[in-house]
Amino acid sequence: MARSLLGTILGLAIGAVFALLVLRTGLLPATRLPDSGGASGATSGSVGSTTPTVESQLGLDRRHSRFAELARDAAAGVVNVHTSKTVTRAPFFPDLFGMRRGRVQPREFNVPSLGTGFVVSADGNIVTNYHVVKDVDEIQIVFLDGSVARAEIVGQDPKTELALLRTPDRADLTPLPLGDSDAILPGDWVIAIGNPFGLEHTVTVGIVSAKGRDIGVSPYDDFIQTDAAINPGNSGGPLLDLRGEVIGVNTAINPQANTIGFAIPINVVKRILPQLRASGRVTRGWLGVGVQPITRAIREVLELPGGEGALIAHVTPNGPAAVAGIERGDVIVSFGAERVVEPRGLIRAVSETPVGERVAVGLLREGRNQMLEVEVGALEERVVSRSRAQEPAGTVRFGFRVADLSASLRESLGVEAESGVVITDVDGSGAAMEAGLRRGDVVLEVNRKPVASAAGCKRRLDATGKRALLLIRRGESTLFIPLYAG
Repeated sequence: MARSLLGTILGLAIGAVFALLVLRTGLLPATRLPDSGGASGATSGSVGSTTPTVESQLGLDRRHSRFAELARDAAAGVVNVHTSKTVTRAPFFPDLFGMRRGRVQPREFNVPSLGTGFVVSADGNIVTNYHVVKDVDEIQIVFLDGSVARAEIVGQDPKTELALLRTPDRADLTPLPLGDSDAILPGDWVIAIGNPFGLEHTVTVGIVSAKGRDIGVSPYDDFIQTDAAINPGNSGGPLLDLRGEVIGVNTAINPQANTIGFAIPINVVKRILPQLRASGRVTRGWLGVGVQPITRAIREVLELPGGEGALIAHVTPNGPAAVAGIERGDVIVSFGAERVVEPRGLIRAVSETPVGERVAVGLLREGRNQMLEVEVGALEERVVSRSRAQEPAGTVRFGFRVADLSASLRESLGVEAESGVVITDVDGSGAAMEAGLRRGDVVLEVNRKPVASAAGCKRRLDATGKRALLLIRRGESTLFIPLYAG
């Protein structure tokens, strides 16, 4: 009898375990327990209660995520930009058997391309990237509903990689709201919408990885970095924040990584859109100086109190800075109400200042603070020509050689200065190579004192210690370059 009782207990235990496994794994539907006197529909404590979702745990008690809702709401304002241009090419197949007679004529081909854009006004204005529409013959805009409209270029700005288009046949578009790119922080969620590889209205999500990135596109680089996936075809598309506002224009990628993309801050776009609408181009302010960052070496040689500011390496004769009294060697620490931390900040501040406006400039000159007023001029595009110097003689320390700057050399190099010596050779290893000196650079000063001959330059460098500060002319610019002897 004892064995029978033990067997019964063991069987019940095995059955209970099996039943629990069936319910947990979902092999049989769970049965909802009746209410126990509570409110109708209460399921607290029931076997069939639903496991909380990630959304409910995050307080997003909705059917779709916030990302999905934002992408849905913005879709009508994101467009495909189809372009085409005619190029001339030689025949693809070579003449392997010598069967062709006479000269082979190149053929014209129509090359299509694809990008993205977004609507900024209901009457047909669309923002995209400059490189999407550069030198194209035809532009067509494809909307979310599949309709197509022709587009024309209103304005372009290569320096910021922006272009403004217009669809003259449409005045019923859905513009996207423009946000505030200055307000975002690294770590904020963002959404990119575009047409990567022709896959229309692709939505990717990520965060702002960094702000103020300089990627070498232009002196005005101030990109937002994001890890939201951006690929070829995304160019010109919007980068949205969680309010559904555009805070950037997707523009560039790092080809060596699939999680590094760059977008133009929307505040930059908002500043130049009025000029693109009005004149088709952007006119920037001009100060007439060449600037460079204050490295630790320059700070030590010039005995500066700190590393902030923009060091003036060149002042254009008769330019706004020269007229105001700004001199080479000055360190600009403020421009108007803005503090100047590094050269790019000064360049951007000047470029965004209206032409003709008078601005107070704070600077440091030989250890003393000064305040000057400058009238901002208009920046004109210049093509800088550079020539190579002739071979020469005369060896100096720090790993480079110089020669006297003769009249013929001065003419070939386009050097206006009557004094200075030309660098004729730079050792493959040494202080000069590490500092970035080049053959053809003209040395104007050594340790803030002018040099008039190769012999004088050599004597001055031989007399100095292990470090020296050169002022050189390169093309139309002058630069301070610190040297450290090994």
